[in-house]
Amino acid sequence: MIYADHAATTKMSETAKLAMLSAIEENWYNPSSLYTPGQQASGVLMDARVRISRCLGCLPKEIYFTSGGSEADNQAILSAAAIGKRQGKMHIISTAFEHHAVLHTLKKLEKEGFEITLLDVGESGIVDPNQLEKAIRPDTALVTIMYANNEIGTIQPIGEIGAVCRQNGVLFHTDAVQAAGHLPINVKEDQIDMLSLSAHKFNGPKGIGVLYAKTGVFLTNLIEGGEQERGKRAGTENLPAIVGMAAALEEACALQKERSIYVTKLRDQLIAGLKKISGALLNGDEIRRLPGNVNFCFLDTEAEGLLLLLDNKGICASSGSACTSGFLDPSHVLLAIGRDPQTARGSLRLTLDYENTPEEVETIIEAVTDTVRILRGC
Repeated sequence: MIYADHAATTKMSETAKLAMLSAIEENWYNPSSLYTPGQQASGVLMDARVRISRCLGCLPKEIYFTSGGSEADNQAILSAAAIGKRQGKMHIISTAFEHHAVLHTLKKLEKEGFEITLLDVGESGIVDPNQLEKAIRPDTALVTIMYANNEIGTIQPIGEIGAVCRQNGVLFHTDAVQAAGHLPINVKEDQIDMLSLSAHKFNGPKGIGVLYAKTGVFLTNLIEGGEQERGKRAGTENLPAIVGMAAALEEACALQKERSIYVTKLRDQLIAGLKKISGALLNGDEIRRLPGNVNFCFLDTEAEGLLLLLDNKGICASSGSACTSGFLDPSHVLLAIGRDPQTARGSLRLTLDYENTPEEVETIIEAVTDTVRILRGC
């Protein structure tokens, strides 16, 4: 089997597994307990918070543990909306190709009276900071723009976006679920006020994530109960998952540069090979994209047939986000960059990681070429 769907999830690293096992066997106590073993567990929790904060360039007290990226996105956006509402600001700016955790939350706020502006990302799939600046109004409460797109992999000019937001006194949140561990991130340098990430995208465990919130940003609770996470996220902390995430992120950040160089070469090899197929359309900017992301539309094909035939050949791929189901509706991301619905239905997302090899890439190229030929009946 060749696994080429790392944007959906990644295999847990041995480093993360060992860290989790240690927490399960030695630090299984409740971190909120006052007795010694509980306080030792509390120390392990704080250590994980510190290690993650170093990877993001922020303070430990600005790290809040969540169940994953979707929860973090929801809490960030709803918190900014609540702040804005108290100030009489009911306008939010985002893009049309955000993850549904963002778009569905914005839809909810729209029903509550907020006005939502979705910026155009153009054929390249990259936001223009000048367009953003023109869209900001005196009543803008929040800008929420993803760090890198989960389907086409395009990387946004986050530093420029952060600067525009800071100059205009607007909160800036970024969904960095696809970027964390794969791109260098520094929330202070990029003037990011809130950031979301999810551990299973960088070889950590599923069901655990982080919301970074800059000091001074008052968070709205999604879960009420105890005083965990400084009273902003009730529930006993999942310590094994948290330490596994910290270990995975620390390792990913330490090896990010060398892994990026290797995976980028694989990506470019795959793009070059698939470009040779007649009617192949690369989605998103060819250079300014995540190291392992390759997304094509193949004219006169359907994604469902592509994926099923590739699965028969032992290749795991996808047509887009793993958080959407079915193949009837074309990807909102591809529609946002200008693909027509019929073309968008022939999409294929292949996402590589450091465990893939050049030989596997060649096998994928041959398999996709053959599969497209079969589906076209030629």
